[in-house]
Amino acid sequence: MTLREFFDYLSAHPLSIMGFFLLIPLIALLAGWMGRGDGHVSPWSYLYAALVYAVCIPGIFSIALSIYLFLFERGGSILNTNILTQIVPVLSMVLTLGIIRRNTAFEHIPGFGKLSSLMVTIGAVFVLMYILDRTHLIAFVRLPVQYLVLIVVGTLLVVRYGFRQLVS
Repeated sequence: MTLREFFDYLSAHPLSIMGFFLLIPLIALLAGWMGRGDGHVSPWSYLYAALVYAVCIPGIFSIALSIYLFLFERGGSILNTNILTQIVPVLSMVLTLGIIRRNTAFEHIPGFGKLSSLMVTIGAVFVLMYILDRTHLIAFVRLPVQYLVLIVVGTLLVVRYGFRQLVS
C-alpha cells in the first residue's frame, strides 16, 4: 500500500477519520472537566500524554506533508488540499492542545519535550532540503558518504542547539 492509496482509503471513509479527530478533543475536554486543576497529577498527566501523542503525530505529519507538497512538488496548488488528511488533523491538534493547556502546563506532560524536539528536527530538515533544492548545488567531491552524513547530522545538531538556546 502506498501513501497515496492510504490517503485515498481515508478519503473514501471520512466517518472514521472525522470520528477519530473529533473524539480526541472531546476526551481532552471531558478529562479537563473531570480533573479540574489536577492535570499535573499522575493519572491525568498520562492521559493527556496519550491524547497529545494521538493527535500530534498525525498533525505534525500532516503539516510536514503539506509543506513538502507546496515547496517541493512543482505545481501543487493550495486548491488541491485534501481537507480530511491535511486540515482536519491540524485543527484537531490545535484544538486539543488548547484544551489541555487550559488544565495543565505542557511541562507536566510526560514526553512533550520529545514532540517539540521532533518538530524542530523536521523543520531543520525541511529548511536544509529547501536551501539545497533552491540553490541547485551539485557538488562532486571525493568524500566518502559517511562524512557527508556526519556533516548533515552536525548541521542538524547545531540548529537544534541554537533553537534550544533561543527558546531558553
